[in-house]
Amino acid sequence: QVQLVESGGGLVQPGDSLTLSCAASGRTLSNSAMGWFRQVPGKDYEFVAVSRKRGGSTHFADSVKGRFTLSRDGARNTVHLRMNSLKPEDSAVYYCAAGDGIILSSIWNKNSYTYWGQGTQVTVSS
Repeated sequence: QVQLVESGGGLVQPGDSLTLSCAASGRTLSNSAMGWFRQVPGKDYEFVAVSRKRGGSTHFADSVKGRFTLSRDGARNTVHLRMNSLKPEDSAVYYCAAGDGIILSSIWNKNSYTYWGQGTQVTVSS
């Protein structure tokens, strides 16, 4: 059974940076897609970023492209989301997600992912 545990959320000011981490346990996810979604109250999950597999391609939502980066540490089975130039509209609960065999056209769809973390709150406010 794969478990994902997020860490690194918090309260920051606009323009600040924050790094979220997701640690996986249960089995290696080197060949699995690992990524992030976010959700604000009353809205559906929004795709943020994904690494299709360790050393593979990464993809970002247009709303975060150029501000967020994604990295994976295969030895530690973790993925990190570095968020720069944060804006109030980035405030949300951020969820780590992972899945196998996700084709490129489906990486934006939350239903493509099998494993989910519990979420970590990010609040950007002055």
